[in-house]
Amino acid sequence: MNILVEFFVVAFKVLWAFVLAAAKWLVRPKEKSVAGQVCLITGAGSGLGRLFALEFARRRALLVLWDINTQSNEETAGMVRHIYQDLEAADAAALQAGNGEEEVLPPCNLQVFTYTCDVGKRENVYLTAERVRKEVGEVSVLVNNAGVVSGHHLLECPDELIERTMMVNCHAHFWTTKAFLPTMLEINHGHIVTVASSLGLFSTAGVEDYCASKFGVVGFHESLSHELKAAEKDGIKTTLVCPYLVDTGMFRGCRIRKEIEPFLPPLKPDYCVKQAMKAILTDQPMICTPRLMYIVTFMKSILPFEAVVCMYRFLGADKCMYPFIAQRKQATNNNEAKNGI
Repeated sequence: MNILVEFFVVAFKVLWAFVLAAAKWLVRPKEKSVAGQVCLITGAGSGLGRLFALEFARRRALLVLWDINTQSNEETAGMVRHIYQDLEAADAAALQAGNGEEEVLPPCNLQVFTYTCDVGKRENVYLTAERVRKEVGEVSVLVNNAGVVSGHHLLECPDELIERTMMVNCHAHFWTTKAFLPTMLEINHGHIVTVASSLGLFSTAGVEDYCASKFGVVGFHESLSHELKAAEKDGIKTTLVCPYLVDTGMFRGCRIRKEIEPFLPPLKPDYCVKQAMKAILTDQPMICTPRLMYIVTFMKSILPFEAVVCMYRFLGADKCMYPFIAQRKQATNNNEAKNGI
């Protein structure tokens, strides 16, 4: 009898979850504030990482930027400082005008810190994390964004590049989370953002290492989310970001069927990050961009494999990475020729 009652309770909770999800589509939840909170972003020197940094800066977060490229990371920090200066000027003008109703943060709270860190190296992550705790404080928002792609067919890809892809795209999430999660657990507060990819939900030919790394990090994120729920740490939120191809140059040359391309073009980086920020600030567990990716993922889950192959071939998605791989190979050969190799 007890199990029957429990079954109906669970069924009601499942239906209620559907109701709440539908309500969020109609009425957008209020965005939470991250003002004054320490936000750490990996791969902040370029691409989506840089755009995430700018968006969090506009919301007055205290930023910690990690990247393997010191120069590009400092360039991002410079952009963040410009945003902070504009915010401080606006605050000063508001105070001078006598508008004291809005919350104005002290200028000292608007700071950005940069660290050169190779997230693919475990000890480098742990040592840099310790520096952050000593020099900045405990991290409240962790955005695991850093990623690489080798751009080789499996049998042509050096083992070292395969290992590098797995280390940066997947293993690094373990190291950063282990570094900053303990304090989040102690205070039951924090947010862990995993920037994965649509290629972590369904795959394509020619990028086996990249797909494996993204599938791995999606599994890591989902398991971590379940662990936090099992521990009843509801104050720690998680958001999985799975965008379609983003026009950052990472997959330059990737093409689907030309008749389909106008309906499914590569995402603009700004749009991708703004959609992800809405999800993060409303504690949305997962965001696929565009929404069509939800349908593709669902179809892949229920269709027979041969049906998926037919669908891929119709869309031109089965070999969409081949032009990209060919361009990478040509660029590599050109560099070797220039260097006399």
